[in-house]
Amino acid sequence: MTVKRIVSNIAASSVNEVREFYSDLFGLSLVMDIGWIATLASDEVARAQISIATEGGSGTPVPDISIEVDDVDAVYLLARKLGHRIEYELTNEPWGVRRFYLFDPTGKLLNVLSHNNHEP
Repeated sequence: MTVKRIVSNIAASSVNEVREFYSDLFGLSLVMDIGWIATLASDEVARAQISIATEGGSGTPVPDISIEVDDVDAVYLLARKLGHRIEYELTNEPWGVRRFYLFDPTGKLLNVLSHNNHEP
């Protein structure tokens, strides 16, 4: 048996507001919209993963969703420009990622990250 895809489903009172948040900040494309549900996707092929954690690392809460991007600094600057409040500032973590946290419009805590070669 092979897992082909894992989908994060986000309950929202306004599909359009949340769709716009993820499209505007992460450049995800609308691949399905039937009114009560919209699905966004990237052209990138990624492995299906589920992480189980007791904490988010560095004393942070466990995020609801982790989104790996190719340029976390650019996404961080865009998030600030779009007026999103940053919950955990852009940080080089000792385990080799550079990341920040913010909430989506539904209150989901997002861990936005890139793997890096920066020193912590």
